[in-house]
Amino acid sequence: MTTLAPPPARSVLGRLRWAVADGWTITHRDLSHWARQPWQIVIALLFPVLTVLMFGYLLGGGMTVPGGGDYREFLLPGMFALTMVFGLETTFAAVATDAARGVTDRFRSMPMAPSAVVVGRGTADLLNSVVGLALMIGCGLAVGWSWHQGPVRAAAAIGLLLLLRFALLWVGIWLGLLAKGPEALVAVQILVWPLGFLSNTFAAPQTMPGWLGAIAEWNPLSSTVAATRELFGNPGWGGDSWIAQHALLMAVLWPTLLIVVFFPLAVRRYRRLGA
Repeated sequence: MTTLAPPPARSVLGRLRWAVADGWTITHRDLSHWARQPWQIVIALLFPVLTVLMFGYLLGGGMTVPGGGDYREFLLPGMFALTMVFGLETTFAAVATDAARGVTDRFRSMPMAPSAVVVGRGTADLLNSVVGLALMIGCGLAVGWSWHQGPVRAAAAIGLLLLLRFALLWVGIWLGLLAKGPEALVAVQILVWPLGFLSNTFAAPQTMPGWLGAIAEWNPLSSTVAATRELFGNPGWGGDSWIAQHALLMAVLWPTLLIVVFFPLAVRRYRRLGA
């Protein structure tokens, strides 16, 4: 039996409801794929945990926190943010794989909202990131990290981390739609890993050469890391530059700018696939 799609809604509210329903359908489809491939998700979630153990215990003994403090408390907010950044690779690989297999073209042939595919993928990946962040927080508590400014400020820090992930979702979706296939993931990793390490995640920018420290300070990741350290009450590196003194502001502005730029680019690219 063939089920005909409903006609496009004419009112703004009707179109919005239709887009939300289509977006949730795609979200459910992506979550179902993860449920059938749990080991891939487990491995992806365990990688940042292993990174924490490596830097916290193998290399942390030789690291000094500016102004004093435990290095693992300095490290964990940075690792939380770095986990959000590395999620871009997961988004890219999933989008590029669907496009290469023709799945995206089949979606485009259906009478669904143009934004549904990208919104559905974004929602599914954000939910996955919530689970990953919860796992990282549990790992942090297990190795001696904690927040010291109360639950409200801790929740605000978590909100900033998820905002960064939400912004990078659209970068990953746009790049995935541009790519010719998932093999291009190596090129994305070449971009993402320097972005992650050229920041204040593992070391203070003032310990770097002047020009390199300036780049690290203006890295959007550094603003989120500095802001979350402040909100969690963990040791930070401070800094006298404008960007360092306004980390909370920039932790909101950087992701907002990325969303404003890359969300419409992702939707536009999806609409023009095959053109």
